[in-house]
Amino acid sequence: MSTTPTAVPPGVEFPPPTLVTGLWQRKLPHYPETPARSWYLFLVVITSVGLYYQLFVSGAVGNQLIAYFGLSFRYFVGIFIVGAAFGAVASVVTGLLDRWGRANIVAYGTVVCSLLTLFAQPATTTKESYLAVYCLISIVEGAVLVATPALVRDFSPQLDRASAMGFWTMGPVLGALVTTEIATHTLDSHADWQYQYRLCGVISLIISVIGVIGLRELSPALRDQVMVSLRDRALVEARARGLDVAALQRGEWGQMMRLDIVGSAVAISIFLAFFYTIVSFLPVYMATNFGFSSAQGNSLGNWYWIASAFALVLTGIVSDKLKVRKPFMIFGGIISIIGVAVFLGYTDQPGTDYYTFAVVLSFIAIGSGIAYSTWMASFTETVEKRNPAATAIGLAVWGGVLRTVVTFVLLGMVFVVNATGTLVNYGPRLQTINAKYHTEIATIQTVGADTLAALGKNPNDLAAQTDAMVKLTGDKAADVQTALTVNAKYPDELATLQAIDPTVLVKLLTNPADQASGAAAVAQVAQKFKIPPDQAIARITAAQKVPVDQLAVVSQIGPGLTAASAQLKAVSAIPADDLAFLSAHGTDVQKAQVDSPKQWKTWWWICLVAQILFLPFVFIMAGHWSPKKAAEEAAEHDAAVQRELASLSDSEPANQD
Repeated sequence: MSTTPTAVPPGVEFPPPTLVTGLWQRKLPHYPETPARSWYLFLVVITSVGLYYQLFVSGAVGNQLIAYFGLSFRYFVGIFIVGAAFGAVASVVTGLLDRWGRANIVAYGTVVCSLLTLFAQPATTTKESYLAVYCLISIVEGAVLVATPALVRDFSPQLDRASAMGFWTMGPVLGALVTTEIATHTLDSHADWQYQYRLCGVISLIISVIGVIGLRELSPALRDQVMVSLRDRALVEARARGLDVAALQRGEWGQMMRLDIVGSAVAISIFLAFFYTIVSFLPVYMATNFGFSSAQGNSLGNWYWIASAFALVLTGIVSDKLKVRKPFMIFGGIISIIGVAVFLGYTDQPGTDYYTFAVVLSFIAIGSGIAYSTWMASFTETVEKRNPAATAIGLAVWGGVLRTVVTFVLLGMVFVVNATGTLVNYGPRLQTINAKYHTEIATIQTVGADTLAALGKNPNDLAAQTDAMVKLTGDKAADVQTALTVNAKYPDELATLQAIDPTVLVKLLTNPADQASGAAAVAQVAQKFKIPPDQAIARITAAQKVPVDQLAVVSQIGPGLTAASAQLKAVSAIPADDLAFLSAHGTDVQKAQVDSPKQWKTWWWICLVAQILFLPFVFIMAGHWSPKKAAEEAAEHDAAVQRELASLSDSEPANQD
């Protein structure tokens, strides 16, 4: 076949777009050559990457957003829920607006989104305004979610579809990778979340300008046909001359409401529950359950996205080579299921190291990438089997279903993983307080809040004092009470006795007539209180009023009580607001730390079951299981194309006569 570009077919009422007219009129009257087609596919992919970068950056700075706006974790998740709901509506509406042009929706949608990210989002100062802007970005993302794979489908024949879809599915993956990679290297030096949004906005705006200038799409007469291979090009353009596009587009929504389309869309959506969980909450999950920093959590995401990117592209190439999709979907699904099963096993093992998670997440990513790239190819082929002119509608169904499922997935998280909210909302401040007042908090935990509250009301409460000292020293309550009573009744006398060396004091108590011991005692007391000898003798004489048996108890446990008293006194150094915060939320956080691993394990089990449920729906989608049968069908199709081309060629002279 000649590689000369096909002339504009007769009957086409518009010229090819120029640099200027192409800013709005983007439809191509002929199927582009491979270099141009590759360029358009590249533009679709990079605009998708930029868009998903803008959508995912909120997850990378989740901890910072929660702290800045004072968000509860439930409100933070609610932002994603509301955004997903708006995205679902936008996906469906885009199917209705396809007549405006798929390329226009992508090109100008990304410009709007980039401007919102660069200027509007970082300028928000309240959680309500942040939510409003996020929803606008989600609306654009929902629209482009439908338009970009439709463009990929238009520019890729079926036999090259998996490779093309492999590159397109790198949009969300590379978007997430760019997000986590940039966050990993900049969060420590630019901890403010606004910087991340502005940087994202600048990068995305550059990409969107390139898309506005260079992006094109096929005319409806060309794209509304099934193109199995590039060898179909001449036939597709010949048919386009007399194609009744309006007739093909009648009843499109009804044709798409079939089990093989809606059912498979639901299946892949629930399969991706794990993906959407980690893309939004991986840093939060790693911080609250394993103590990882935000940078470490984002860095772990890099392993997932890189492994997924390689799997998406390589699988697409191999799938196109073998001309089958279904075996790859099953194989990839099983790998991902095994990986998620291993991953959830580490949920309640807080000592798990960074590289263990990196390996497991990479394994899951490889499986998910294998399944997802071939699913996208198979889904568009399933839609084409029903009606190739309804591609945008079929993808609108998928986009709407995906965003709806994501909405319910995130909503389910709010109820299943509720302990995370407590850890996110109160954990960081408690961690700061604990680091600064670790010893004092240990004292509080040992003594107990009730006992400390009683001492706060009445520092002389003997029962509360006894309880506190018993817990701190381990001495008998009776001995502690005796010592406390003696301390309260004979404070001056005990101070005098404590000034005397214990060895001298024992000798003096054993033999009051020991003149040497008496002289030493007088000298030590005089030195301690800086008083003359006669006053020292008076203090020693007064100290003899303390009963010997009680004095023995004080002598035995006194040092321990003194240390315990210092511990209790140190508690008062904690600021009142920190102490109140600790009292109000300390118990809840401790409980949440116990509950969080269990709840996350439950959630990962839900994700695992969702991936298992994906597998049966593979069987109802279009495509072969056997590479041999697929090759035979492709050969038969090529022969039929040549026969139809020959028939059209023979009929043209007759028509001209």
